[in-house]
Amino acid sequence: MRTDQPKTIRLSDYQAPDYLIKETHLTFDLHEDYALVHAQLIMQRNPELDAQLPVLTLVGQELVLERIALNDQELTANDYQLTETDISLQPTTAEFTIDSTVRIEPQNNTALEGLYKSGKMFCTQCEAEGFRKITYYLDRPDVMSRFTTTITAEQQGYPVLLSNGNLVASGEEGERHWTTWQDPFPKPAYLFALVAGDLWCVEDKFTTMSQREVTLRIFVEPENIDKCQHAMNSLKKSMRWDEQVYGREYDLDIFMIVAVNDFNMGAMENKGLNIFNSSCVLAKAQTATDTAFQRVEGVVAHEYFHNWSGNRVTCRDWFQLSLKEGFTVFRDSEFSADMNSRPVKRMEDVAFLRTHQYAEDAGPMAHPVRPAEYMEISNFYTVTIYEKGAEVVRMIHTLLGAENFRKGSDLYFQRHDGQAVTCDDFVAAMQDASGIDLTQFKRWYSQAGTPRLQVTDEYDAASQTYKLHFEQSCPATPNQTEKQPLVIPVKMGLVGGCGLDMPIQLADEVNAQGTERVFAITQAEQTLTFSNVPQQPIPSLLRGYSAPVILQYNYSRDQLMFLMANDNDSFNRWEAGQQLALAVLKEVTEQIINNQEVQIDGRLIKALSAVLADSRLDQAVVAQMFTLPSEAYVIEQIPEADAGAICKACDLVRKHIATSFYEEFHELYLELSTISAQTPYIAEAEHFARRSLQNIALKYAMLTGSEDMEDLCLQQFETADNMTERLAALSYLVNGLSRAKSDAVLASFSKEFAHDSLVMDLWFSVQASSPKAGDLEHLRALMAHDLFSLKNPNKVRAVIGAFANQNLLHFHDDNGSGYAFLADQVIALDSLNPQIAARMLTPLTRWRRFKPHSQALMRAQLERIKAKAQLSADVFEVISKTLA
Repeated sequence: MRTDQPKTIRLSDYQAPDYLIKETHLTFDLHEDYALVHAQLIMQRNPELDAQLPVLTLVGQELVLERIALNDQELTANDYQLTETDISLQPTTAEFTIDSTVRIEPQNNTALEGLYKSGKMFCTQCEAEGFRKITYYLDRPDVMSRFTTTITAEQQGYPVLLSNGNLVASGEEGERHWTTWQDPFPKPAYLFALVAGDLWCVEDKFTTMSQREVTLRIFVEPENIDKCQHAMNSLKKSMRWDEQVYGREYDLDIFMIVAVNDFNMGAMENKGLNIFNSSCVLAKAQTATDTAFQRVEGVVAHEYFHNWSGNRVTCRDWFQLSLKEGFTVFRDSEFSADMNSRPVKRMEDVAFLRTHQYAEDAGPMAHPVRPAEYMEISNFYTVTIYEKGAEVVRMIHTLLGAENFRKGSDLYFQRHDGQAVTCDDFVAAMQDASGIDLTQFKRWYSQAGTPRLQVTDEYDAASQTYKLHFEQSCPATPNQTEKQPLVIPVKMGLVGGCGLDMPIQLADEVNAQGTERVFAITQAEQTLTFSNVPQQPIPSLLRGYSAPVILQYNYSRDQLMFLMANDNDSFNRWEAGQQLALAVLKEVTEQIINNQEVQIDGRLIKALSAVLADSRLDQAVVAQMFTLPSEAYVIEQIPEADAGAICKACDLVRKHIATSFYEEFHELYLELSTISAQTPYIAEAEHFARRSLQNIALKYAMLTGSEDMEDLCLQQFETADNMTERLAALSYLVNGLSRAKSDAVLASFSKEFAHDSLVMDLWFSVQASSPKAGDLEHLRALMAHDLFSLKNPNKVRAVIGAFANQNLLHFHDDNGSGYAFLADQVIALDSLNPQIAARMLTPLTRWRRFKPHSQALMRAQLERIKAKAQLSADVFEVISKTLA
């Protein structure tokens, strides 16, 4: 913990390391109340720098130094300088060896960085700067070394000892045993991993495209051994997909995944030994929802894909974090789209982007995809780095086309294998392979904020000429007031009155070039002129959401209805429905604020009726089109938002839809639930689609208060053979039944699943996010539950995170109690786990979005947190930028 202001790290100050580490030899001596870490570092002066030998500084935190030697010469305290954060000494030769021993206490490491204990298991998390809590080291991503790791521990409690690479030796010494692992590929310290515990494993084999056989193992605690098969299937699909789509083959003899219960993130791509939050690897029908199955598949793919986009080619410095994360998120998104419903995957990704990343762009923590500075790197594992970074890669794919993009990725991996590189290197490979100039495009990496693309049109019937005028802009963000024009790929079509796409022909073209085109908007103002347009079209813009911008085109509600029914692009059909619903929600919110009679535009019901009647639509798409924009998204669209009025408006519109379609929902639910009851659970796209539409029908029908639907919902809760249907029913019952009845249902659920930590996280979250059940009194009761712990990030997210991010009615109560509650939890968490504390702060950082009364209450809680004598660098940075 600290009271001084953390140092700002700037990209412009980057310097290559003075020294490199050729080989790293580690020995871990693990005990219940301490661990000894012996490190031998074979080092050299960086050959790319001059021959002088500057002072060597190795970073280290929370370490007790037992001994240190230089070239086998034991050093005394007079030979080095030791501080709380590093050790400095003077090498005398260009090549030398450092030997050290440190003592650490993994069992007391609640920050879950470095080496720590999750339950009875030792495990590590070293990204971004956790390795410095293990031993003194050059803990930076551009220092890559070959690691050999030996682990010793008591055999009975820790029969499994794992690290990166291939197992090269093992043995026993009385009651203790040891293993030695060797990773043949140079890697930075952040990719180091160690696991020791009493684990069982599921094993399989994979034959690569060059006919090498790879052993696959997933390690879990014994009680979870029956929840691994989906992750194993996902891993094998990922490996085959990466070979087929990117030509990337796995390079070690073994690939391992370990599930741990206490983990700050989703998972970590450590070379050959991926460590996962258990929520991202464990799945079976009775305990995991369809969403969880898809998440497991996506996260397994993401971490596996990192083997090339992150491990074999890594980032030079942490400012380049999106080099590996943005590219890999794009890869896992494409994989998931291929495995499931491509349109629905795009809808889900864009909804998440616009709700969370656009809010980040509009807030005090706004930063470019490649930030220019940071205080604490853990704060920059953000939706901008990941999701917007993926959108930037997607735009390159759109501009180059699939064939040229593949050539670019091949060149990138070939050119930089074994190197630590930059975002510029990635773009250069794409440019060199395709011959397309991406110089201006690189502004996406350096400019923060969400661009606005304003579009107007004009049609001349006499000349059959149609013009689209584009004007791009971007609002000021912290430290960036002036913005330059970006390259914005606009994928579009022109929809005629019959609902079909019209041929697209620019004025200077002899013939039409298809009915769907991609145009690059590169200027602040730009006009496209189309010829041979026989009637006034409706422009279908940003198909597939071809650029992460806010589109401003003055569609009428009738035009949106028309596009919902006719657009050739599934995404834009959904998008038209979202914009129509948003306009209605904003209108109803205004009526509530002004104490007017609420009148809901009937065109929304008419448009949704056409969706239900369209047999061509995938069931999953129908479910998405009946999912209104979230309250959080609506808040971002209204200046000085009144959260209470918005929540009420969303509730009224949902109930209006429910009442309008009750008969259809009732009939649809009976039809789909009958099929589900007769069909064994299958984790595949067609079945995901059916269950999603079945649950949407049940959700809306329950909103009518129908006793018949209440009985059907209880029946689904009691008889469902899968968690997807069971949890949905539980949620609808908690929000629809009287408190006494819902308490009985909750008690029944917890009695059955009290032994399963992940399922109980769902139980916590249903209540914490419920506008009916999740008041502060109930929230505090959840936190007093025996299974809740502030030390477990999953529990924190399930209760505190669900309340602050999803239960907006209670969180934004006008008395400010929700804000005070969150501030209390952030203060408590900061002394335990600063990373999680800083992430929990996010809802309060949005304080400028709300009405003045709420702003004052939220700011007061931020000031209260800031006034605390001891704040971590993580929380200090967020607070200081939020209040600036």
